[in-house]
Amino acid sequence: MAPHDLPHDPAGIPDGPGTTGFDIDFAAHELLRRAQILDALGPEWDPVEVMRGEEEAYDLLYSGLDAEQQRVYEDLVAAGVLPRREGGGRASA
Repeated sequence: MAPHDLPHDPAGIPDGPGTTGFDIDFAAHELLRRAQILDALGPEWDPVEVMRGEEEAYDLLYSGLDAEQQRVYEDLVAAGVLPRREGGGRASA
């Protein structure tokens, strides 16, 4: 029987030999991957300090804007593209 002559189920998948369903569970692999990442980061990695550093970097990025940059910043905040930052995009003291 040629492959195009095989009976089909309603989904259009042939019912012939050679088709086998299987499931793959990646949960164990994902746990191993996460453990390896944390191991690579090392015991000195401080996620709170990393977040604090990122906030400081964003504060610098949006500080000291000229008038046109400030207008674009305000437009992006109003459109919901950027969150409003403390200081409103102005240089902080």
